[in-house]
Amino acid sequence: MKRSESRATRYNLVGRMFHWLMAIMVLSTLFVGVGMTSSLQWRPLLLNTHLLLGVSIFALVIVRIVNRLTSPSPGHPEDFAPWQALGLALAHLALYALMTALPLVGWALLSAGGYPMPTVLGWALPPLVKADPQLYSILHQAHEIMAYGLFGLILIHLAAALVHAWIKKDGVFSRMTIGSQAENVQARAANTTD
Repeated sequence: MKRSESRATRYNLVGRMFHWLMAIMVLSTLFVGVGMTSSLQWRPLLLNTHLLLGVSIFALVIVRIVNRLTSPSPGHPEDFAPWQALGLALAHLALYALMTALPLVGWALLSAGGYPMPTVLGWALPPLVKADPQLYSILHQAHEIMAYGLFGLILIHLAAALVHAWIKKDGVFSRMTIGSQAENVQARAANTTD
């Protein structure tokens, strides 16, 4: 696999750590969100957990976007078709857009519902919109549709990552793993001889 000498061969450590931390947080938030709708007994605890994770995801995605824009990204494999590069760019854009928009829509949803605003680090979040039952209904539906969309994108992202790790064995997956690059190269070499 030939790459430009000026390009990184993998994402930087901060980017890789944020990737995996946010993967855990986003999946947890999605599953907690589903749990909130089916459990009255646990709803208050699940709602608070969902809110805390949502605010944290919003803050971390901003940091992650800054890191992504200021750090070099690895190039594509040599056999990467233009349509694959476009698909990858659109999928990443959609993932970042949804990770940014979902917490904001959730915040507006609470505001439109007239619910008390959550407190983050001792600071009460201000309402984004005035209480409005009709807007609440629209935002609730939008939040749910966006969450399903995010889950679908995550499944596609995971499937593509596993294709690169297990079938193509082209090093794309190791660009986002936490181990040292030497360990990942050795593991990839061992897998290609199997």
